[in-house]
Amino acid sequence: MAGKLNRLDATQLVSKQFDIDRQKEIIPISMKCETGRTDVHASFYIYNSLEEAKEQLPRYRLIRNMSKEDRKKIIDEEKAVKLKAKQAAAAESKSGGAGAGGKKK
Repeated sequence: MAGKLNRLDATQLVSKQFDIDRQKEIIPISMKCETGRTDVHASFYIYNSLEEAKEQLPRYRLIRNMSKEDRKKIIDEEKAVKLKAKQAAAAESKSGGAGAGGKKK
């Protein structure tokens, strides 16, 4: 299934193949294909809970396992929070700087 298999489908295949409970977290780490072959060589980590995975893996590995819509939603929410914080900091610096300085004569 080289070229046709995505990370979400791969985790489903692994859980079916090895009879792993859906409550366990299956995280694909690497998936490699060779040119001209239909084989996929993949590495997966299996955790008992999402909390264990969060402790050991970087954040981007967990985000990669989400669907594109969920991933985009989370990233957009984080960007909105950062933008609001940046705007609040800019507004605070403008209001704080005008009152203290005053006009020169």
